[in-house]
Amino acid sequence: MDKSQEKRLANMVAFINKEAQDKASEIELKAQEDCDVETAKIVQSQKQKISQEFDRKEKQVLVNKKIARSNETSQSRLQLLKARETGVQKIFNAAREKLNDISARSNYKDLIVSLILQALRKIEETDVEVRCREEDNRIVQEAIPIAASEFEKITNIKVTLKLDTKHPLPPSPKNAAPKALNTCAGGIVLSARGGRILCNNTLDARLQNAFDIATPKIRNILFKTEV
Repeated sequence: MDKSQEKRLANMVAFINKEAQDKASEIELKAQEDCDVETAKIVQSQKQKISQEFDRKEKQVLVNKKIARSNETSQSRLQLLKARETGVQKIFNAAREKLNDISARSNYKDLIVSLILQALRKIEETDVEVRCREEDNRIVQEAIPIAASEFEKITNIKVTLKLDTKHPLPPSPKNAAPKALNTCAGGIVLSARGGRILCNNTLDARLQNAFDIATPKIRNILFKTEV
């Protein structure tokens, strides 16, 4: 091979190498561009995911705050209501304490007569038993004929009343066992038809009934609001 041929061959090799290098550079550039595009897509996608996750968590935080605020409001209201009911209950307890003194008064027998008469009008029975505390047996026994006579005068109906000693009412707090759950401040319960008809006219029942009716007004007086 002469020098001219070697030169042409060298030129061809150089041309081929140059073409290969240019092609390689082109491929590398295209690959870099594609990589950049794909990277940008991935970054954007992750940004969206992060943004969505942030929004979700932010909304959850707001929901949790609302729930917590609602719970706090409910708890505060419950505590307020509980405090109000405690105040109302203190008034009831104070009235209940004073109720225990009534049976010691000199006019207690007159009260028993009135309670029997009231209960008789309510049940409209003529054969009736009177229940009371054991400590009131004597007073009630004395009141029974008076009440029967008064009832006949008022209604022209003769009624048979007798003391029921088999079913005594709970004792007064001062005569009850320590920490007894059931006590009675006084009054009577009328029983008719073998106990199928009962009229509770004890002082405790009357106080509870009066207090139930008056409680809304008491709340309004104490707290200037209806609850």
